[in-house]
Amino acid sequence: MLFLQSVTLRLCTTFITLFGVALIVFFVIRVVPGNPIAMMLPPGATEADVARLTALYGLDKSIPQQFLIWLSGVMQGDFGNSITTKQPVLQLVLSRLPATLELSVMALCIAIVIGGTMALTGTRLRGSKTEAAIDIGNGMALSVPDFLWGLILILTFGVLMPVFHISGRVTPSLALPFSTNFYLTEAALRLRFDLWLDIAAHMFMPALALAIPLAAIIGQLLKQSLKETMHLDYVTLARTKGYSETHVILHEALPNAILPTLTLVGVQFTFLIGGTVIIERLFSYEGLGNMAIDAVINRDLPLIQGIVILFAVIFTGVNLLVDLTYAALNPRLRHA
Repeated sequence: MLFLQSVTLRLCTTFITLFGVALIVFFVIRVVPGNPIAMMLPPGATEADVARLTALYGLDKSIPQQFLIWLSGVMQGDFGNSITTKQPVLQLVLSRLPATLELSVMALCIAIVIGGTMALTGTRLRGSKTEAAIDIGNGMALSVPDFLWGLILILTFGVLMPVFHISGRVTPSLALPFSTNFYLTEAALRLRFDLWLDIAAHMFMPALALAIPLAAIIGQLLKQSLKETMHLDYVTLARTKGYSETHVILHEALPNAILPTLTLVGVQFTFLIGGTVIIERLFSYEGLGNMAIDAVINRDLPLIQGIVILFAVIFTGVNLLVDLTYAALNPRLRHA
């Protein structure tokens, strides 16, 4: 009963958060200098042309009236039409979302593998030069932002040693008439492993650029949690039974030390999706972040609103899922 009440409360909080985000974004992007109508018309446009387009997009009304009209449309699944492409915003956003999700999931997997390996290695070899080297590497990874890692990877593996692709999602000669925009997933389901490898090769460098800072965070937190767990009684008992140090770390300490890291991974995943904006631009990756930059440059107000609302839905949804997962894995919270 208490669990259901908690879920209901979180859902209510989520809807309030989404409404607040929509309200703030709607008002902020309209008070920022710049007229989207002026960017749509040629230099010789008359005042009548400006007035006609302004009325067509409802920009002649007050901001509160515009918000109520937009909100009523959103409640019916209509986010309006893009000013630049004239296409429905929801259709545009959902068409680019799969690319960003696949990139973010790949980056998260890479970060978990790298961060987890560093944490386990540092714990196993604690007090050695290897642990000191891992700590130095973590500090370097954290001090460099993801977009700078992207530039370094492009220069190193795209220019000096052209090993990986530095733009696009798939080689045009291999592109199929995909049924969905989840290219990587669909290629695997079709058993087109040559196509899957090509898509993964296009995604690897932008995913790695996103993963490096997150891997450092995961590695630091998991290593610290393992360090604290290694001194607990049940770990000491496992040692007295003659288990190897590797067995003690993996089977005794890790299951309990991983809970704080799980929460961090869920929260950071939402920031990871938001961080794809610059990375997608750097690598000419056709995702939601690249579209967001174009929308801001063109002052495409409906498209900006749709993208921000989608990011907010993902953020709140992932946070809710992480909280529920943490409660399910932690017996103390589950029984409480």
